[in-house]
Amino acid sequence: MKDQGRSTRKRTGGRLKHASNKKRHQLGREPAETTVGEPRIQYIDSRGNDKKVRALSTNVAQVADGGEVVEATIENVVENPSNVNYVRRNIITKGAIIETSEGRARVTSRPGQTGGVNAVLLE
Repeated sequence: MKDQGRSTRKRTGGRLKHASNKKRHQLGREPAETTVGEPRIQYIDSRGNDKKVRALSTNVAQVADGGEVVEATIENVVENPSNVNYVRRNIITKGAIIETSEGRARVTSRPGQTGGVNAVLLE
């Protein structure tokens, strides 16, 4: 689990004493782990008067090829540098290489935060 908030260590490596408990805005949530499949979206309240759009699953990507953007269907995840097990589970994260109807593309958006998949076509 990632720790939200200030580091627990000083610059010298010594431990810092907690000044207070975690605030509500410092708490983390479970990752969305967007999969390839029928589009499913979840809306989540975020800090301030705002909402986050979580893509729980999607099969559509906006693929950019030079100047033009094409809507392509996602077939599967080919490579994911963030976690090797995400390839087997078809989980899309930023930086993942996906196989689309237009060809292979690298994901440039964060589907668990924005609700959509934007990608750049690879040569």
